[in-house]
Amino acid sequence: MKNRKLKSNIVPIIYGLVAILGIGSAYLIENMLNNAVFKEEDHYGYVSETITEEEVPVVNTEPTLIRPYNDTELKILKNYYDYKADETSQQNALIYHENTYMQNSGIAYGGKDNFDVIAILDGEVVEVKNDKLLGNIVQIKHNEKIISVYQSLSETNVKKGDTIKQGQVIGKSGTSNISKDLGSHLLFELIINGTTVNPEDYYDKLVNEI
Repeated sequence: MKNRKLKSNIVPIIYGLVAILGIGSAYLIENMLNNAVFKEEDHYGYVSETITEEEVPVVNTEPTLIRPYNDTELKILKNYYDYKADETSQQNALIYHENTYMQNSGIAYGGKDNFDVIAILDGEVVEVKNDKLLGNIVQIKHNEKIISVYQSLSETNVKKGDTIKQGQVIGKSGTSNISKDLGSHLLFELIINGTTVNPEDYYDKLVNEI
């Protein structure tokens, strides 16, 4: 009888211990999962904050040199004279005036009458004049290295000392006495470090690469 009573008392105790262990295990597991979630969330938040704080803009704000016109239908009427070019290209870059052939130091763009002429970069107008051979001329200094010259203009919208923004209309195409056969056009020169260069080699280039 004593043995049976002992067994009957042990069974409830065992059930109680199992129940306690089950509840405890469930609590521990839940606590571990919660801690894991919190750590994961904390880690995610830390990474996000770091990325945000150290984010560097990928858009390059350095300006690029644009063409001196917006009209995509314009074309080259007279090339820049390049000493390294082939003979045909050099012949197309010669200007004939009063029985004299002259090497073109710029490019003549045309194909339409009185098209808008725009500034290739921000800068300051350093000269506006009328030349009996080249027509109205506007010269803009963009920085210590770059100067642009717009010739054969029928009219100008700027004066010496004006601050110009890239893309601003500075005048209209026109004619010149030195190239009457070209009709309405823009004779454009680009000067880099004091030397005239072929503008076609510099369009779309970053200013800090010139």
